[in-house]
Amino acid sequence: MKILLVITGLGVGGAERLVTNLSDKFVQAGHEVTLAYFVGPADMLPRDSRVKLVFINFSKSPHGIIKGFINLRKLVKQFKPDVINSHMFHSNIVCRLLRFVAPVKRLISSAHSTYEGGKLRMLAYRVTDQLSDITTNVSRNAVETFVAKRAVPFNRIIPVLNGIDTDEFSYRSDSRYTLRKKLLGARRGPLVLAVGRLWPEKDYPNLLSALSTLLNRGYNPLLLIAGVGPEKPALEALALSLGISDHVCFLGLRTDIPALMSASDVYVLPSAWEGFGLAVAEAMATERIVVATDSGGVKEVLGNAGILVPPKNPLLLAAGLEKAFNFKDSEIELMGKEARNRVIENYSLDNTAQQYIRIYDGSF
Repeated sequence: MKILLVITGLGVGGAERLVTNLSDKFVQAGHEVTLAYFVGPADMLPRDSRVKLVFINFSKSPHGIIKGFINLRKLVKQFKPDVINSHMFHSNIVCRLLRFVAPVKRLISSAHSTYEGGKLRMLAYRVTDQLSDITTNVSRNAVETFVAKRAVPFNRIIPVLNGIDTDEFSYRSDSRYTLRKKLLGARRGPLVLAVGRLWPEKDYPNLLSALSTLLNRGYNPLLLIAGVGPEKPALEALALSLGISDHVCFLGLRTDIPALMSASDVYVLPSAWEGFGLAVAEAMATERIVVATDSGGVKEVLGNAGILVPPKNPLLLAAGLEKAFNFKDSEIELMGKEARNRVIENYSLDNTAQQYIRIYDGSF
């Protein structure tokens, strides 16, 4: 099958990571895959060299939009895909409109969150819905939210849960020892990790406020935040104003997330909203204790294999972290194994790739 994956960008994020992982899986299964992206830079890339990568080069100017649309149309006419699977809002809308000017045999629109914008974006989804063969989203909660917002009728959207490479994300004692020694030095106290773009929906102020509360209660954690984004200056200023800068380390863009997860004691997700919470599943696969907000599809992913707290509540997030800090070693080991087993059973990358292939050939 000739598969064209189209995504708005390939910056660091859960949707981008999933799409690049899927492209690798598809070519390994014998499919011919082209991955096109609208805007740069491309931080997340496929590992398999057989995936053809194409930069469409959209920009916000009228000329840039027209040029990008022409480039995408040219790619479709040359590649002649059996299916186009677009990912994220801008790509979904553009690929739907492409059907007016290019031969598109089958189009799958994939959203990746409970929230992909306000009323105008939901209206754009609604009025272009018939141009797509089917829409997917990454959790049952996200599907229900899109239906409730009238972005798509209930019978034209299905959940396709995100998938994790459980070989890549597995506990490594050697990584734990090496990185903890480097990151902690002589410091004693729990190592807490958060991974995600520094964007408003991730609600890192919630986490920094919770960390301040824990320090006031006598705990001595070190918080690592791996990710980049426009919120970084404001977050650094907030950490300084709270007097917690010595307990927060902004790591920036990292390519060793599995190793960081092995090194950590607790993984925390403080988000105001999420579609799926891919990093939560990755931490679970690495047998970490997870403390996460009940945002979007996170509850579906976590089940009983972690600690769930309400979003936008620093005191309750602090309470969840405090509970995690006080688990016995036997409890940590048991919960970690339960978490990994849950991911293997429900969220493996192989299962996700197979489900997409069934959708591509119409067997959904």
